[in-house]
Amino acid sequence: MNSIISEGVEVSVETFYQPDYSNPVNYEFMFAYRITIENHNSFAVKLLRRHWNIFDSNSSFREVEGEGVIGLQPVITVGEKYQYVSGCNLKTEMGKMSGTYEMENLSSKKLFKVNIPSFQLIVPFKNN
Repeated sequence: MNSIISEGVEVSVETFYQPDYSNPVNYEFMFAYRITIENHNSFAVKLLRRHWNIFDSNSSFREVEGEGVIGLQPVITVGEKYQYVSGCNLKTEMGKMSGTYEMENLSSKKLFKVNIPSFQLIVPFKNN
């Protein structure tokens, strides 16, 4: 599990290869990731937007940006955690993701960015 704390918000990531949704013969590799966001601040925060950088091991790169996560803009109160699961498809057996969340301090209404730790997406048999 990869974790990072920025702006008082801790983001942790776990990844899972999804063999039932992958088709290696057609260069389709599906991964799931579980994100846990914990608010260590003295104020509630709202997750407004996400921005992902996705790299395949064949040097291809894509960016994904949009409102919220999995269709929600969650509010995370002081000391609370929010968790969600999403997915990413790659054309290669290995890749990596990193990114940021745009959040709002609900007390001051100021916007700030929270880093998402870089994490690898690797088909298990490539680790041998």
